[in-house]
Order: sequence, then C-alpha cells, then structure tokens
Amino acid sequence: MEDSQQLEFVREDAEGFQDFRDALSDYAPQMEQVLGKLGQNPTSPELIADLFRLVHTIKGDAGLCRVMFVVPYAHALEGLLARLRAGEFAWQEVMGDLLMLVLDRIELVMSQVASARQVDAGQMAHLLATLQTLEHQPLASVLATCSRLVSALVGVRDKQAPAPAAKNTANAQSERQQDMLLFRTLALQLEQRMPEFVGRTERNLKLALEINRLSGGWVDAQQLQAAVYLHDVGMMFLPESLWLKNGQLSDEERRMMSMHPAWVSGLLGRMPGWEEAALMVLQHHETPDGEGYPYGLVAGEIVPGARILALVDAFESVMLKHQHRGQRRSMLRAAAELNAAENQFDRAWLDPFNQVVRRMLETSEAA
Repeated sequence: MEDSQQLEFVREDAEGFQDFRDALSDYAPQMEQVLGKLGQNPTSPELIADLFRLVHTIKGDAGLCRVMFVVPYAHALEGLLARLRAGEFAWQEVMGDLLMLVLDRIELVMSQVASARQVDAGQMAHLLATLQTLEHQPLASVLATCSRLVSALVGVRDKQAPAPAAKNTANAQSERQQDMLLFRTLALQLEQRMPEFVGRTERNLKLALEINRLSGGWVDAQQLQAAVYLHDVGMMFLPESLWLKNGQLSDEERRMMSMHPAWVSGLLGRMPGWEEAALMVLQHHETPDGEGYPYGLVAGEIVPGARILALVDAFESVMLKHQHRGQRRSMLRAAAELNAAENQFDRAWLDPFNQVVRRMLETSEAA
C-alpha cells in the first residue's frame, strides 16, 4: 500500500486526467442512486456488491488514466466495502455520507490540480491514513471513525452526534470520571493476580503520560490514561496458567493470547467517548514491521497512542523479567533491550522514552 505521505498530486497525462474527471462526474450520480436504494434496503447484498463494483471501477479507471493519487483512496474505501460485503457488519447511513464526501474531495483536488492551485497535501494524507484504518477496526470504532471523518470533511459536528447542551457538561464529565474509576478498578484487580504486578498500573501511567508530554502531547491524555488502565485487562479472560506461563507458547496458546486486546477494545468501543482508547488497546501489540498482532499492521496504520503503549508494556515486561537485578539494573536492561529492537518500536517515540528513563535513573541515583 502506498504511503499517504508520498502521494504526488500531479497531472501525469493531461488527456487521461480529463477523461477520468469526466468519468468521475458520471460515477457520482450512480453512487447517489445506489446509496438511496441502500437507505431503503440496507441489508441488500446486491446493492452492497453494486457499490463495491463502482468504487473498484473508479480505482481501475484512475490507474488506467494515470491519476495515481486517487488509487489509494479508492482502495481504502474498497476495504470498508469488502467487510460489508463479507457480512462483518451492517450498512449504516454514515458510511454512505463518507463515500460521497470522499468522492467530492477527490473531485475538488482534481479541480485544484487542473487549475495549478495548491493542494493541502497534509490534510489529504491524514484523510487517507484514517480511511486505511477502516479495513481493520472493530465495528464500534468503524462507525466512530466514519462519523469523525464526515465531521472533518464538512467542517461541522456530525449531525448524529450534536454538541451536548451546556447544562449537560457537568453530567458528561461526571460520567467520564465514573468510567475512569471503573477502568482503574479493573487494572488494580489485574495487579492482584501476581505479587510482581503490584504498582504496575501507576508506573505504566506515569511513563506513558510523560512520553506523551515530551512528544508534544500528540495523544489525548485522558484517552491514553484509559488505555493504560485497560490494555492488559483482557488477559483475565484467559486461563491463568497461560498468561503466567514461562517458556515458549504453543501455536494454539499464541492464538488465544493474540485475542486479548480485542476483548477489552470491544468493551471500550461500545462506551461512548472512548473510541480513541479502544484503538490504542486493540493495536498495542502491533509493530512497525508488521509482525505484531492481532492484524499485522505496519507503521503508518498504528495509532500514536498504541505506539506509546507498546513501549510502556514492553518496558514493564522486561523490568519484571529482570527484577532480580534490582531496580536500576533492571531499568538499564529493559531500556537496552527496547532500543536494540528498533524494528518493533517507532523511533519517534523511542527518543522521548529514552529521555524519561534517563530521568528515572537520575532520580534513583539521587535517592
């Protein structure tokens, strides 16, 4: 899959470019017609298939006409529609809104290219990167992502998620506080399963928030806190003999282990307002080299919060493994192991992680 950051919004073949613009103006009303029918019959496999074929045709025509920057957007929409066609979830109106708005944005970009006006490449790269996540997200996260994209593309809040009235703000904050209390309680229950786990929740939270702060606060701190609390709670649904096992796991045990992020991510995804945390939890065992689980995502597909969580989780695990060395030596060993495994972690997050660990070591020396 082409990196969204490397797309070139150029007219490679003037004649082919115009041919594709003309074709796109024909496809838009066809898509509107199919979407109208889907609104009346959202479970129709024939209509879903028609929609998939339309998007596939747009992608194919873009390639034939050398309008290459359109191809990855159509491919990402194909991924969403393929899941619908496979019956993973049911059609929702917000998905149709997104399809038409992406098509509209492509037409706008083509108009900008044709008239030699500047394209906001950063905005388009962000749109593509977010669209590409739809191929792997659980249903609750898919709907939330579609809604956020629709809101971003039209510049207003999603019509299905109006801004809460001022009088409800206090209630909303209270609900989020209650949610966070529940998340922390679950994390502390996990700690009680092993004496060595005691204190890990606060250690992990402090490390994650500090990495995020040093990185410029890219990740919402509240969402990150929720993800820290819950990222390993799914382990409690596994046999204790499995997640406390020393040595190599069998293929079946590895398969079972790979399921634990999705269990808690699914819980979070069904709780309004925690969609970002749900993605962090779901992806915290993914690695930039594509060798992680559960989906084998690669660098650009992994959300920043999950990358922080991966570092924090690995650091804690190695610290636990080498705790017999004492705190300072186990910290040094853990930091060394993480830096030696650069293919598993994002360099952009390793640097602030190293700064935090260095400060922790300095503090331990001064104590």
